[in-house]
Amino acid sequence: MKSYSQSCQDTFALNVCTTKTYIEIGAKKPVKFNNTYQLENNNFQGFSIEISKKYLPEWNTGPRNNKCYFEDALTFDYLSAIQKNNMNMHVGYLSCDIEPAANTFRALQRVIGQGVIFDCITFEHDEYQEGNKYNRLAKEFMASNGYKVAVDEVFINSQPENIYETWFVNNNIDYKQITYATFLEQNKTII
Repeated sequence: MKSYSQSCQDTFALNVCTTKTYIEIGAKKPVKFNNTYQLENNNFQGFSIEISKKYLPEWNTGPRNNKCYFEDALTFDYLSAIQKNNMNMHVGYLSCDIEPAANTFRALQRVIGQGVIFDCITFEHDEYQEGNKYNRLAKEFMASNGYKVAVDEVFINSQPENIYETWFVNNNIDYKQITYATFLEQNKTII
């Protein structure tokens, strides 16, 4: 399978999700380095959120059918969007990646705080740039909300020193924690 994500986040979601739905916080482009394009190609229903309107023309003319809201993820009404997109409160995948990491963490808190439950979550904390503060905070927050680390030490651009994400699964999902290097060994994906 071809991955359109930067680090095979779509492969992770396809392997873990029991529900074929998603929310993507921080969509940017509709295809390249997009965490949900491959999911949509595999019959997932969902929506994306992107604050930068410079990507609007690509979303309007591109191959995507699922909605992208050009709004602020920190004030976005997730419950209303879930209802408008005929989804329920149990969503398969959450991609959480906006800038800076402090905002990504606030967006994660907001969507979880609105009562949405996920099978799996990929969370960008940019540890290689900002230190481990948001990685640590996310792990504590997720553990207190019923999630465990699934894939740790996710790195960027084939450079293991550039750790930038942690991936989580709901405690109800049988998934043994592994490192990203092990995940890549187990999942032969074309990026």
